[in-house]
Order: sequence, then structure tokens, then C-alpha cells
Amino acid sequence: MKKPAKKKPAKRASLAARSAAKAAPRTVSQYLARVPARARDPLRKIREAISSVVPRDVTETISYGIPTFKRQRMLVSYAAFSSHCSIFPGAAVVEKFQEELKSYATSKGTVRFPLSKPVPLALIRKLVKAKVKHEESRKR
Repeated sequence: MKKPAKKKPAKRASLAARSAAKAAPRTVSQYLARVPARARDPLRKIREAISSVVPRDVTETISYGIPTFKRQRMLVSYAAFSSHCSIFPGAAVVEKFQEELKSYATSKGTVRFPLSKPVPLALIRKLVKAKVKHEESRKR
């Protein structure tokens, strides 16, 4: 009678490799590389729209695990999700433009743009300009 073949243990990734795969991105490039394919183009357009209106001395970094444009303080963040992309211009800006944002899901400081619709780039630029103006008025 034949002995049953021994099963080989499944290969497991090392703990370090698994942790690294789940770890928050450290750079904007790392974040963008992880964006789901469906959200890549809309997020790229959002990033370009924001970049086109922020002052030259603004830097782009990762904050709270998502890309963020900063001066001394956070100006605006953006992120991609499975069914939408979001920008995070802050509560004051979302409140100021609540009439124009009626057709989008919003929360206190967030605007969500569904992937099923074209990205409203002019509106995004307007929101970011308002955020820059708001931050500049706080300095005075």
C-alpha cells in the first residue's frame, strides 16, 4: 500500500514583506502606484488641477497616508478610492461652496467625485484657489 504524498507547507511571505505591502506610502509616487487602475486617470487630472493653481512655494508630500499640498500648513489633500476620488480642502471651503457642491457627496471638509462622472476640474481649481485665499487671510 502506498503512503499518501506529503503536502508541502504553503510558502508565506515574510512578516516584513507583508508589513511593507500594507504600510502607508512614504512618497507621492508610492501612493500613486497603489491607486486602482480605474481611478488613476481621474486622480491624475485632480492632481494636475490642484498643481495648476497652488503657489510655487507649495510642496507635495504625504500626510495621513494621502498626497497633500502644503505651505506651512496643509492646503489641500486628495485621494482615490474604489468608487470615487476625494479632495480635502477643509470645512470652511466646503461650506462656502455648498451650493455648487450639491451634486457631490460632501462631509465636513471633504468632497467626493464619483468615478462614473467626469471630474469637474474647473470646480476643483475654484475650491483650491479659495483655500489658498483662506489660508493667506489667516496669516494677516
